[in-house]
Amino acid sequence: METVTQILRAHAELAVFLTLALGFLIGRIHIGNFKVGPMLGCLFAGMIIGQMDIPVPPVVKIIFFDLFLFATGYKVGPQFFYGLKKDALPQLALTVIICTACLLTAYFTALIMGYDVGTAAGLLAGAFSESTVIGTAGDAIQKLSIPDAEKLQLINAIPVAYAVTYLVGTTSLVWFLSSMAPKILRIDLGAESRKLTEKFLGGARPGSGMNTAYREWVLRAIQVSGKPWAGMSVADIEKSLPGKRIIIERIRKDGSVMDPEDHTIIDDGDVVVVAARQRVMVEDLSGIGAEVDDRELLDFPMTTMDIVITEKGIAGKSLVEVAETHADGIMLNKLLRGGQEMPFEPGTILHNGDILTISGRQSDVEKTSRQLGFRELATNNTDIIFVSLGIVLGGLIGLLTLDISGIMITLSTSGGALVMGLIFGWVHSKTPAYGKIPEAALWIFDTMGLAVFLAVVGLGAGPTVIDGIQKTGFGIILAGLVVSLLPHVIGLLAGKYLLRMNPVILLGAQSGAGTTTTGLKAVQDAAQSKLPVLGYTIPYALGNILLTAWGPVLVSMMT
Repeated sequence: METVTQILRAHAELAVFLTLALGFLIGRIHIGNFKVGPMLGCLFAGMIIGQMDIPVPPVVKIIFFDLFLFATGYKVGPQFFYGLKKDALPQLALTVIICTACLLTAYFTALIMGYDVGTAAGLLAGAFSESTVIGTAGDAIQKLSIPDAEKLQLINAIPVAYAVTYLVGTTSLVWFLSSMAPKILRIDLGAESRKLTEKFLGGARPGSGMNTAYREWVLRAIQVSGKPWAGMSVADIEKSLPGKRIIIERIRKDGSVMDPEDHTIIDDGDVVVVAARQRVMVEDLSGIGAEVDDRELLDFPMTTMDIVITEKGIAGKSLVEVAETHADGIMLNKLLRGGQEMPFEPGTILHNGDILTISGRQSDVEKTSRQLGFRELATNNTDIIFVSLGIVLGGLIGLLTLDISGIMITLSTSGGALVMGLIFGWVHSKTPAYGKIPEAALWIFDTMGLAVFLAVVGLGAGPTVIDGIQKTGFGIILAGLVVSLLPHVIGLLAGKYLLRMNPVILLGAQSGAGTTTTGLKAVQDAAQSKLPVLGYTIPYALGNILLTAWGPVLVSMMT
């Protein structure tokens, strides 16, 4: 063991990678419905391996933390700036209420319990599952005019409190949002979701075809047999079932294969390739003619493309409006916003920066992509100039300090990286040709950035973790419950009585304000619907900013 310790001390990079391996392994552990997760796993692993007292240069964690924060801002930037519009004000107001309540609750709880500033920051970070507070609060402590030994003690206290309260905060919030909140609101969450779904269906019932226009598409080769299609043009056929989309993809006429034009007349005996949803095909098109096996006719290239919504006039429209005006010959398949899959209903509203997946013939797909926005570039190259300059500019902004009533507020260089990530992410959504970060690279920046940061934090705290746990005692568990749940109780009541938000959207927004995807999934499961995500993305974006900023604010309040 002594040999291993000497090797790891001499080669800190090996200790970091060993911590990552062990951390991601620990992250697979399930405790009931709770999964430890790789981030908390890396922190635990760092604390375990850190017992060997392995020094890691501080700049390592700063570099990876900045990459993580920039990537976080980049992902949520479009949603954050969209949230500044009038129709998102209730969600923004709710987020400010919850995050402010979190800051004040953590502050007063720490005073009552007699915690030092490091433990208070860890309490805030863990109870609201916001790892960024570890970094920004640590930076603020590093700038205090106190002895270095005391700084180190306070900084090492942050991950200890975080580790305990993260477990408490995450599990209690999942339980509260999915089980207790609906009872407090006196609602049946499933029934409320069904009501909201009806609204998104535009008054149509499931089965009428209105919520079947965008998914579960099938292709069939059908030989037309008499009326109603014989003698009709392609354009008239595609409009023959209002509210139900039919696309004629190809035609075999007199033995020859041809692409359809709007004016092409379909004759008796023609074989047509029809694209429609399964239900439409079975219920409405069964009398058109017999299905035939025509491999040559069906063997044509279909293109699938991800479109970033950027064109003026498209944002604010519903999927059904886009389908009716901009999707001739196109199947709409999926909608992503801030990395989250959105409910795919006719009434779902598009935002700038959304990614809409479409499919169809190459010519139709290219035409629609130009009408809606910009084709998401299929490239593995990351715009490193864009990323690096963003972090540099953000760091310079983070150096600025604001004095408000004696409380020194600063984002730090890392917080500045988050802000510039927001701006650059929004810029990319407007001009997708610039600033491309492929999904795989974004995962490295985001997941590995935070994992390495927490691993190094754990390694640094390892030698003092046992003393830290003994110092905080079991009271930290109760403190974590209070800081986790009280702000959400306040937010729940404010959302219902002050902001009058739909309860399904309200619970999704609370998950976002608490920056917990686990909470969102729990609410979606309880609602048996994806609709809560409609309230999640904007509060998640603002919540990340506010909670990250609260790190140095809390340090100033406590000192």
